[in-house]
Amino acid sequence: MQGSPGALARLKSAWARARTRWWVRWGVDLVVFALLFTAVAAWQARNLPGGGTPAPDFTLTTLSGDTVRLEALRGKPVVVAFWAPWCGVCGMESSNLSQLRKLAGDSAHVVSIAVAYEDEEAVRGFVQKHGVDYPVLLGDDAIQAAWRVNSFPTVFFVNAEGRVERAAVGYTTLAGLGWRLML
Repeated sequence: MQGSPGALARLKSAWARARTRWWVRWGVDLVVFALLFTAVAAWQARNLPGGGTPAPDFTLTTLSGDTVRLEALRGKPVVVAFWAPWCGVCGMESSNLSQLRKLAGDSAHVVSIAVAYEDEEAVRGFVQKHGVDYPVLLGDDAIQAAWRVNSFPTVFFVNAEGRVERAAVGYTTLAGLGWRLML
């Protein structure tokens, strides 16, 4: 046991020397940031469906009047994005959803559900302003409650069998969307 204090002192000295290197400081800072970011994201999604739970089914109308049922989209993964027309972050994320839809091609579905809007014109205005080119479904309080959405944007990743695998709350980058879709 006599060697322990010396070993500990050498370890502290080595760590102090390592921390003088910029890449070690940055590396440690990045790891701490990543862990913190992951913890916050997990906390935000803690009450949302996920982990393989069955996705709440819906039958909703698009802006063009067509009807879409979640069950009809089975067989491919589905990205379901909830948003509100007044949500600035939703507007910033909309181009990421468009790009994800293009990148995924025929291998996945990307749909969005507008909720918390005053009227259909508000939804149309958002779609036009942000150049939305993915399907926009008109949701209501019932669908928002069924999916337990209380923040915008909220994105769900449903597997080909109709089970919610994961969810993300807040702005999600294209890389984040793609990574979650592929998992």
